[in-house]
Amino acid sequence: MSALPEFVLDPASMLRFSRMHDSDLDEVMTIELAAFPFPWTRPVFESTLTAGYDCWVARNDMNVLIGYFVLMQVVDEVHLLTIAVHPELHGRGYGRILMNYLISLARGMQMQSMLLEVRPSNLRAVELYRCYGFEQIGRRKNYYAAPDNTREDALVMRMPL
Repeated sequence: MSALPEFVLDPASMLRFSRMHDSDLDEVMTIELAAFPFPWTRPVFESTLTAGYDCWVARNDMNVLIGYFVLMQVVDEVHLLTIAVHPELHGRGYGRILMNYLISLARGMQMQSMLLEVRPSNLRAVELYRCYGFEQIGRRKNYYAAPDNTREDALVMRMPL
């Protein structure tokens, strides 16, 4: 008797993207607090919604929020302000799914390039961005808060769309 073929679900087929609303913020904050040592505050997310930034959430087939991102348009460039996947789901391809979706959105808005800042210590994110064609174009000194009341630089990365 032959073994049954392995069946692997494509995580992308199980995700639904929608614009972020105030009603999503409790779940967004749960991920934000788990994902980042120096997280955004709820008022920061509220201000991005009020300002009309492109704020999106991704939910799985059980309607559980697994990640989100925030984009800001500036003329013909889009700035990726934040992106996160729940830490318990890291390494399963969800970051790539979010990146694919947000890049598609930016191209649909006729943006020419995408810009972001990332901590040099966030090696997983830096590698992900490089895989998508982002290149370092600068460095912002002491951009991020860091442990023990210190600061960490930000790598400024850009990719053409």
